[in-house]
Amino acid sequence: MNVKPNIMISSFDAERLEMLLNGLPPGAFAGADSLEDELARAEVVDPEAMPPTVVTMNSTVKFSVESSSKQFCLTLVYPKDVDASGDKISILAPVGSALLGLSQGDEIEWPKPGGGALRVRIEEVIYQPERAGEYHR
Repeated sequence: MNVKPNIMISSFDAERLEMLLNGLPPGAFAGADSLEDELARAEVVDPEAMPPTVVTMNSTVKFSVESSSKQFCLTLVYPKDVDASGDKISILAPVGSALLGLSQGDEIEWPKPGGGALRVRIEEVIYQPERAGEYHR
């Protein structure tokens, strides 16, 4: 049985993500249902009370792959902010919605191209807007 870790999101992120979901045409993004599920189970806190090690919107996160020594960084963004750089992941991607609210040390399953999954650990929240005092991004 795969138990989901507890997650925490800021009230600002919760409000913005609800507006994003409400503005999507039905069936427009496969990840919308996953994001709705994550929002429904999240503990919502004031941005000023957000622990500095939690993944919030626009956070940059360093990951490690359990089966190797490989590490990589990604920034969790709104769909409008995704670009071709490859260093951003949309909140509407299944992995993006799974990242929201996790903390350093948490692990998730990451789908591999062509099938299967990798176990990935959140090593560090390199940048978090709330920690930087940027509440209105």
